[in-house]
Amino acid sequence: MSAEPGGRGTAAGVGPPAAPGSDTYKGWLFKWTNYLKGYQRRWFVLSNGLLSYYRSSATVRSDGSAWKHVKSTPAPARRMGTQAEMAHTCRGTINLSTAHIDTEDSCNIVLSNGGRTYHLKANSEVERQRWVTALELAKAKAIRMRNNQSDDSGDEEPASQSDKSELHGTLKTLSSKLEDLSTCNDLIAKHGAALQRSLSELENLKLPAESGEKIKAVNERATLFRITSNAMINACRDFLDLAETHSRKWQRALQYEREQRIRLEETIEQLAKQHNSLERACRGAPGLSSSTTGITSTAKGSVQSAKGEASDEDEETEYFDAMEDAPAFITVTADPKHHRRSGSNLSGASEGHPEDWTLEDSVFESSNQSSYNESSCKDLLPKKRRRSRIPDKPNYSLNLWSIMKNCIGKELSKIPMPVNFNEPLSMLQRLTEDLEYHELLDKAAKCESSTEQMCFVAAFSVSSYSTTVHRTAKPFNPLLGETYELDRLEELGFRSLCEQVSHHPPAAAHHVYSRRGWTLWQEITIASKFRGKYLSIMPLGAIHLEFHSSGNHYVWRKVTSTVHNIIVGKLWIDQSGEIEIVNHKSKDKCQLKFTPYSYFSRDVPRKVTGVVSDADGKAHYVMSGTWDEKMECSKIVQSSHGSTSTEGKQKTVYQTLTPKVLWKKYPLPENAENMYFFSDLALTLNEPEERVAPTDSRLRPDQRLMESGRWDEANVEKQRLEEKQRAVRRRREAEAVEALEEGKDYEGYIPLWFERKVDAVTGELICVYKGGYWEAKDKQDWSTCPDIF
Repeated sequence: MSAEPGGRGTAAGVGPPAAPGSDTYKGWLFKWTNYLKGYQRRWFVLSNGLLSYYRSSATVRSDGSAWKHVKSTPAPARRMGTQAEMAHTCRGTINLSTAHIDTEDSCNIVLSNGGRTYHLKANSEVERQRWVTALELAKAKAIRMRNNQSDDSGDEEPASQSDKSELHGTLKTLSSKLEDLSTCNDLIAKHGAALQRSLSELENLKLPAESGEKIKAVNERATLFRITSNAMINACRDFLDLAETHSRKWQRALQYEREQRIRLEETIEQLAKQHNSLERACRGAPGLSSSTTGITSTAKGSVQSAKGEASDEDEETEYFDAMEDAPAFITVTADPKHHRRSGSNLSGASEGHPEDWTLEDSVFESSNQSSYNESSCKDLLPKKRRRSRIPDKPNYSLNLWSIMKNCIGKELSKIPMPVNFNEPLSMLQRLTEDLEYHELLDKAAKCESSTEQMCFVAAFSVSSYSTTVHRTAKPFNPLLGETYELDRLEELGFRSLCEQVSHHPPAAAHHVYSRRGWTLWQEITIASKFRGKYLSIMPLGAIHLEFHSSGNHYVWRKVTSTVHNIIVGKLWIDQSGEIEIVNHKSKDKCQLKFTPYSYFSRDVPRKVTGVVSDADGKAHYVMSGTWDEKMECSKIVQSSHGSTSTEGKQKTVYQTLTPKVLWKKYPLPENAENMYFFSDLALTLNEPEERVAPTDSRLRPDQRLMESGRWDEANVEKQRLEEKQRAVRRRREAEAVEALEEGKDYEGYIPLWFERKVDAVTGELICVYKGGYWEAKDKQDWSTCPDIF
């Protein structure tokens, strides 16, 4: 933002605050518009106690008024000027003499005057303070001018925009002045009567005839003065009665508007209740499965095309990953009876040799078997008995609309949300939950073919989304320095460690080691876009997976998650975008496409498709399925180019063998709907465990209270922890300023168990595990851990 105090500043620099005598104060500020556009850059002009804003400073004179196009301008230029005026003239004005000036945080300003409120944001705290100083001085000057009745600006807001308190104050002042006039009238009447008596006495005296005429004329004038003063008092009374009548009219209009607003809010709430009841009735209709009905009923009335919103004037980004470059293909299943079987392993298979797709010797499961059936589940049962349920979720009613309408103009990440919107797990535990189907990586480690291994890695990348289909509640935001360990080395062959390494932006580092031949690590930062009707969550950061024996190094990134029906209706989640998995050793690739839900599409909801190809671009396998249910793999026998699609792309036709299930979702435990729809693994993530670090998420008090059903106490504890974290952050910022003044380097926060390094594969700066945690756990030496709880 650049400010021009007194109209003499430049666009490049920011001058000192406006002096009390300054006429104008100008500059750029960010103004909150709505949930679709957020904060928009606007040119603000403060002049004569009025704050006005424009879309551009190009058509604003030095006195704060808009440029006018004269009639002598040629017609084409005049038309262009009219369009420019429509885009750049004044967009709004607020009178500071009756406005309330408030500050929310280091950069925000809130101006309110009756029913009008401006939420403004400066680029820095210094610029915010300059504007606040200028606004306060302008307000004080405007109040003085109004009280002295010397305001010649001519731009006062009409009385219709004054609030109820202002009207009452005006009427009170008028009544006081009327009482003063009545007192003066009484004095005039008293002294006038005395004057008339004195004149009468003079008339009775023996005076010359000429003097008597003059005394008679003075007596008549005194009588006329007395009558005039009485008329003035009556006129003042009539004026006060008229003001009171209009005041009652404005009060009735204000009351009507308030009642209308209350009725609208009640209507919206009633519509939401009816929407939910219709969904429940639809789910209970005969002949419809619960899963299908859940998708249909929630999506029909709520899923809107993102195309219409993208046409907004300030829209610059799409919030669904572009999928124009995804390969278009059609699969045709070949008859396996026509192909000779052999005993060779699938690892040696290549395109065009269907006889290598054997059902006996392949690492892949047969399609007529369940991909992790009961027998395989028994093999994965932990040796240690762990809990299989948590306390039921309390039935707390909460009006989301009443919360969201009070958050207008505020940054979403800074809104203190109650635990009612959470689930009793932290983001670190949700990140660890991606390992629920870790056995896919155990199987991948046994593969000799890199393309075969890629199929299992692709299935694993999709399986991490299966837990999100019913999980609409948000996890707890981890505190800086918070950790979470999941030690299943003896039971399942792996151990996992997560640490919150950054608070703004929030970032978590994750490292997993498996004695069954693989290591996984990642650093995930969450970016979110609140679009009013839905919330887009975009995980940023790459996921790395390396197999010990082969050295194959796989890298991929997550897709966009979208939470629909934020304000009204039943929440539901969709995944959309592309995942490109690359083996940086063999250069094999797998392109997975997550198809976003569309009411008009005939495809299966939550559909995922993809192709596994080698370094030469030759396709070997076709991946298909849904991200909430299962993934299948089909070996390609032959490929050919088909017809051109309606989008202008030439589709490839793949002839494949019978698909085989690589991954299938485990059924949810009994009573899962009352336990936040947690899976069997999720139920054990927050189970109390001994010998963990004092920063572990299991020890977080607000999360533990919420899991126990004590939500009111959890809200109090959550606020305490957040305020404690803010205090530490303020102290760290003060230390940074002090170090800068002394000319010293300040490193800031340093992660405890991770360190930042440049990744050799992607070239990105990433937090990787530096060791020491498990050794500290063996020794129970947690002296280096910070006090965050």
